[in-house]
Amino acid sequence: MLTHLECTRCGEHYPADRPQSVCLKDAGVLYARYDLDKIKRTFSAARLAGRTPSMWRYDAVLPAADPVTLGEGFTPMLPSREFPNVYIKDEGLNPTGSFKARGLSAAVTMARHFGLKKLAIPSAGNAAGALAAYAAAASLEAHIFMPKDVPMANRIECDYYGAHISFVDGLISDCARNVAAMKSESYWEKEGWFDVSTTKEPYRVEGKKTMGYEVAEQLGWRMPQGIIYPTGGGVGLLGMWKAFEEMQALGWIGPERPRMIVVQSAGCAPKRSKGAAVSATDEELVEATRHWAKHEGIFAAPEGAACLVAYRKLRASGFFKPEDIVVLFNTGNGLKYLDVFDANAAGTRRSARPAARQIGGIIGPY
Repeated sequence: MLTHLECTRCGEHYPADRPQSVCLKDAGVLYARYDLDKIKRTFSAARLAGRTPSMWRYDAVLPAADPVTLGEGFTPMLPSREFPNVYIKDEGLNPTGSFKARGLSAAVTMARHFGLKKLAIPSAGNAAGALAAYAAAASLEAHIFMPKDVPMANRIECDYYGAHISFVDGLISDCARNVAAMKSESYWEKEGWFDVSTTKEPYRVEGKKTMGYEVAEQLGWRMPQGIIYPTGGGVGLLGMWKAFEEMQALGWIGPERPRMIVVQSAGCAPKRSKGAAVSATDEELVEATRHWAKHEGIFAAPEGAACLVAYRKLRASGFFKPEDIVVLFNTGNGLKYLDVFDANAAGTRRSARPAARQIGGIIGPY
């Protein structure tokens, strides 16, 4: 049962029966809070057996609204064929080919629930495609602001889903400024507009947190020693950590927590989990993508394959031991990056370097 929204900075409470953005006092991110004591009395982990294999199987700890769903979540956690005790959580099998489907399913669900009509987002990648798909399923308008040089797959899928696309001559930060400027216009609230950018509304975190519930359930309610996750804005890590806290309050897991490892973006390095941040070069990303495809049968997004780069480095340094259970998140499908991989496809022109922005730049917060 959702009871209220709470600012993660100052603790201010907000009602959950209307659209909310960020904290009015300090612009802090708002978290959805539930009556976990009541849920604990009426819902147990054992009751999950036989439920729909999607993220909405955890509806007891999600907002009560008619879901806008395309079957997202409950993705497989595949044992690695190369490393014992390593699992690959394949988020590339989500609708629209990435983990972004989870957060946007939840955000669009609540937008429709509140009667919003037009959803805006700045994006250069998978968040755009996910919003476009779920907005189409909900009969809402998606307004997407993209850099002019956005990868072809993202542009085409948004167009086919019927989204309204505005191309911006600049970076993703310029796209975000365009959305922020629109929010000052008189028509914004009057016509039912809403900003679903990362951390600008409370429910994308709720969708992402289901990854944490799934990791625990798929490991028999045990915590792994580590989770390696490619991140820009860090919403996935925030959501999973929130899930672990909720599951402990529900009595589903104990106080143990995995070490949370971020790849690429050192600014999101988690402190409380005794984790780390690991960087990966463009060349390492391409090599790891090819390696996973050949040895695991998984054609990962390059940011997902970055988790393999990180795991190798952390094993070599002794950070992880061979007996440690570690979950690597592939957050997207490699088929969406064919223009990125083109110079390396089929073993031809392997010495050619892909554009740096298209590889390193895809791990962003939008």
